[in-house]
Amino acid sequence: MSRNDGRCDRREFLRTASLGALWTGLAGSSLWSGPARSVRADLAADQAKSIAADAMARVSLVKGGDRQEIIFKALKLIEDDVWAAIDRKKRILIKPNMAVNRNPLAVTHVDAVRAVLEFLEPRCAKPITIAESGVLNTADGFKNNGYYALEKEYGVAVVDLNASPVWRPYYVFNKDQAPQPIRVYADFVDPDVCLISLPRMKTHDTVLVTLALKNVLMAAPVNDYKKSDKGYLHGPVKSLNDIMHFNLFHMARRVWPDLAVIDGFESMEGDGPAWGTPHETRLALASRDPLAADIIGTRIMGFDPGRLISFKAMAEAGMGAAEVDKIPIVGTPLDQCLFKFKPHKKMAEIFQLT
Repeated sequence: MSRNDGRCDRREFLRTASLGALWTGLAGSSLWSGPARSVRADLAADQAKSIAADAMARVSLVKGGDRQEIIFKALKLIEDDVWAAIDRKKRILIKPNMAVNRNPLAVTHVDAVRAVLEFLEPRCAKPITIAESGVLNTADGFKNNGYYALEKEYGVAVVDLNASPVWRPYYVFNKDQAPQPIRVYADFVDPDVCLISLPRMKTHDTVLVTLALKNVLMAAPVNDYKKSDKGYLHGPVKSLNDIMHFNLFHMARRVWPDLAVIDGFESMEGDGPAWGTPHETRLALASRDPLAADIIGTRIMGFDPGRLISFKAMAEAGMGAAEVDKIPIVGTPLDQCLFKFKPHKKMAEIFQLT
């Protein structure tokens, strides 16, 4: 059967569905009015807790010499978990990471997306979108890194969320620790969307690492190329208790990935998330519990996940597993995948890492 059979209208379906999702009069409404916001926020947190309670979601870990192969295998090892996340949803959004559009090392490799699509293709007939909201021009990033070929190959839609943002209201805390209204992409909080976070394993200049959770939580605020709400998540000065940690936790109450897939085939160390250097890790992770995946990913990179405030807060809120020794790992043993990443120089100073 052709890859496009039964799915040739995905692009148009997703674009019209997104445009039709806008609440009437939303832009003029108060952030704190109406029940829909608080109900959806509770649903995101409850969803995370239910995943964590499912006999503790497993993390698959695969090491090997081919990017597509190890990502496919990582999904296959936990396919019951994967389909449990997907089958209850109406459509799928795969969120890669694109820190800067002209540095391939800062972008989720297109073959990582292919691996996920190859896994989904035999069984999944749901509409699939590949979507990103970059700080710079996302469409240029898709073009520079070969993403638009996926539309023809798999009948999916490749969408720059910044181009025509459909959003919901929320708030974070600004540099003065005061409530700050922001716009959040509607697809990230739609209960009918299976949100798959697909980042490249990288270091970060504010919260030490960027993995599955940060990939989605920092992308959720709208950038419409006129104004970006993403900057509101940052604090005034980088520190151990940077306000970004608290905002990531706060965002997680509203936005939560259904599935984490981490491309660690060629990772980034040093001055991440945009201008670091390659680290040949040759591995992939997947889990229905994105917090567990990030905890294991952080440990693989050679850092102590217990020092990250956002992870601790999510764990204490019951949103996922957080103790390395208690997270079930299938596939390659963890002790065969341990590295010592060079942190961003600012994080090395703040965390006193050598």
